[in-house]
Amino acid sequence: MSVDIVVGTQWGDEGKGKIIDILAKNYDYIVRFNGGNNAGHTIKVGDKKFGLHLIPSAVFYPEKFKVIGNGVVIHPETLLEEIKKVEEAGYSTEKLRISERAHIILDWHIMLDGIEAQKKIGTTKRGIGPVYADKATRVTAIRIFDLYDNLKNKVDFISKIKKQVIGSYGQPINFDIDDLYNKLNQFAEKIKPYVVDTQILLNEAIDKKKNILLEGAQGTMLDVDHGTYPYVTSSNIVSGAACIGTGIPPNKINKIIGIAKAYTTRVGEGPFPTELNDENGKKLREQGKEFGTTTNRPRRCGWLDLVVLRYACRINGITELVLTKIDVLDYFEEIIVCTEYKINGKKTTEMPINSEKAEPIYKTFKGWGKADWAKGIPKEAKEYMKFIEKETRIKISILSYGPKRDETLFLK
Repeated sequence: MSVDIVVGTQWGDEGKGKIIDILAKNYDYIVRFNGGNNAGHTIKVGDKKFGLHLIPSAVFYPEKFKVIGNGVVIHPETLLEEIKKVEEAGYSTEKLRISERAHIILDWHIMLDGIEAQKKIGTTKRGIGPVYADKATRVTAIRIFDLYDNLKNKVDFISKIKKQVIGSYGQPINFDIDDLYNKLNQFAEKIKPYVVDTQILLNEAIDKKKNILLEGAQGTMLDVDHGTYPYVTSSNIVSGAACIGTGIPPNKINKIIGIAKAYTTRVGEGPFPTELNDENGKKLREQGKEFGTTTNRPRRCGWLDLVVLRYACRINGITELVLTKIDVLDYFEEIIVCTEYKINGKKTTEMPINSEKAEPIYKTFKGWGKADWAKGIPKEAKEYMKFIEKETRIKISILSYGPKRDETLFLK
């Protein structure tokens, strides 16, 4: 029996979807533990491709349980659209399970996300921040459970508060309460077969010696506590959040698998010390097809940042690394890596609370040219990987060199 966690070690978009899809064959339950439809995982098998935002990355395995945990916030229309898309592709959603404790994103959350984000902090304006804020206040939130328990009174009560808040900004109130209530009733009816108390489901699975994979959205540097605040998301992303977002206790966790891209990207605002605003950055974006799954925004691109990666390995307790998109570096004569920062004239290997003034200090490696990865790893790439392992003190267990399942090397 194994309960393992997969987390991103950078600013998200590390290729977790593909890796989870590959690993899923070894697990009985694949569980999403945080975030909402502001994040996306792309999975490709043959000529079929899914961009998922809420359903865990195991749609190609109908026999596996796919669980949306209590730490996830759910946008009803997005979830229903994903269920429809999966079923139309010929895959069963019979084993989808949704936590009755998960919170729901409503129309006013999306409105407030657009109104309140006066400072550009990278929000996708999908209502994620406001719904997590309501969750914390405990008064103005609606959970999946509430869909089946006195919903009308709750919607009426909360809507009056939200109308006052939105009105205080001088903004038009363009949601209809009766329409919202009817939509929620329809949503409740459609998802009813999937709704359970998932912490019971998962802990009973552990008792039965089942294998469970816990899937995080986004990446460590977007964690609301440990990321580049305030340019972060509104939930906890680090491995510790997997226990909170599922109800599985920490002493049941076995492995923590960190996913790292062979270079670095981020979407939206915020500090990014190794960002390249030159031809190399453009080449990384073009060769890596670096455009967001959720927003289609072009990603900011830069060299691998080992200050970030070491930090992520430490606070997540990473036990093994997966290095993705190594093939993108085939197109560079030199591969450059940030090993430390200089801030106000002083060098540091530690991640500062504010990295906006951090100047990267680089180490250069010889490139390896266009590689035939299926036949083996080039000598220069091995040197690059060994340096990453030395700096992080974590072994690389999987190397990914393309979006397809078979474009993967297992190293141990």
